[in-house]
Amino acid sequence: MKSNKTYTEIESCRACGAEDLATIISLGEHPLANSLKVDPDQEEEKFPLTLMFCSTCCLVQLRETVPKEVLFKSYVWVTGTSKTARDFREEFYKSTTKYFENKNLFVVEVASNDGTFLEPFKKGGHKVLGVDPAENIAQIANSNGIQTISEFFGLKAADSIVDDYGQADCVIARNVVPHSEELHEVIAGIERCLKNDGVGAIEFHYTQAILDGVQYDSIYHEHLSYFSLYSICHLLERYNLFPFDILESPISGGALVVYFSKVKRVASNKFEERKISENKTGILKKEKWEEFAGACIAHKEKLLALLKAETDKESRLIGYGASARSSTLLNFCGINNFGLACIADGNTIKHGKFAPGANIPIVSPDLAFSEMPDTILLLAWNFKDEILSVLKEKYRFRGKVIIPLPSSPHVIKI
Repeated sequence: MKSNKTYTEIESCRACGAEDLATIISLGEHPLANSLKVDPDQEEEKFPLTLMFCSTCCLVQLRETVPKEVLFKSYVWVTGTSKTARDFREEFYKSTTKYFENKNLFVVEVASNDGTFLEPFKKGGHKVLGVDPAENIAQIANSNGIQTISEFFGLKAADSIVDDYGQADCVIARNVVPHSEELHEVIAGIERCLKNDGVGAIEFHYTQAILDGVQYDSIYHEHLSYFSLYSICHLLERYNLFPFDILESPISGGALVVYFSKVKRVASNKFEERKISENKTGILKKEKWEEFAGACIAHKEKLLALLKAETDKESRLIGYGASARSSTLLNFCGINNFGLACIADGNTIKHGKFAPGANIPIVSPDLAFSEMPDTILLLAWNFKDEILSVLKEKYRFRGKVIIPLPSSPHVIKI
């Protein structure tokens, strides 16, 4: 593994250890996606952002690793601020509990954030425990009555949990395994925490959605691994964890939840059909990802042309949604505060700060719409329906909205 002063570069696959890694695309040098600036003149370190493909286990992954202590000790994403997430948690709860017959469960969630997804389990009478390294977010969860330990999850943390609480009936890891620098440590910890008759659930942004939708904005330094069903199964089975079912998720612009157990179960039809479809779509082929690289360049050019058409008319442009993925899009495309006057975001933690690299001020939606924008670039496009409803009903916005992704950027009028 090659090392720099603040990051390392892998020379073998994060999951299987094979050395046959191929470069898919280099997106240039980027600041950390969640390193919001308090001052536009604040210096910021930038890191290469390079996507690789493993020909052995088909895992798509970043070459660069920024230490987890730099990325996650303080965090700005709060799950409960998203209506889409709050709505999906009910479906997730029902889908997960159906594997247990009227049983009082002990549920552990890895990277539980503010406890949003544990709330339905607690309301259902189940015992819950969250684990999250971000101290500021863990405090929010605890204040909301969701018991949360603030630490990084791995085998050591799993041993402590088992010693203090016993093994869990269900272990949830939503959108965290792809973020894990110590990938095997996390999976080993999940295996340690889970009862022999328990069920685990891992959610991840699905590579089929990334590929089909040209979702290069999902590539950022926190997101180290990009899983297909094949590659997550390959990883889990190394630890005698056997996937048997799936649930589609609206999170991230297209995610997949994989259910697994220590004891082999009969796989669902949905699970088997998805495995077959991956072999047909090309998602497991390096050549398909090389096509993705070309599509990213073409997308950038088209998006910039749409924005230029608006600035040429002196339209007032703002962004909506200062998400981590917006940082990649803004920096890859070279969009800054000369293109967007501000970015509106409902998360108060982000207000008064500036988008990394792009130096665009992040403000409350109320403040952003008081300036009467003509056109909105929907940076948090993965929450499109939720945000468009807010634009129309709360702010009575009537104008153009540029939808950058998925697939080709386009303009709608509302």
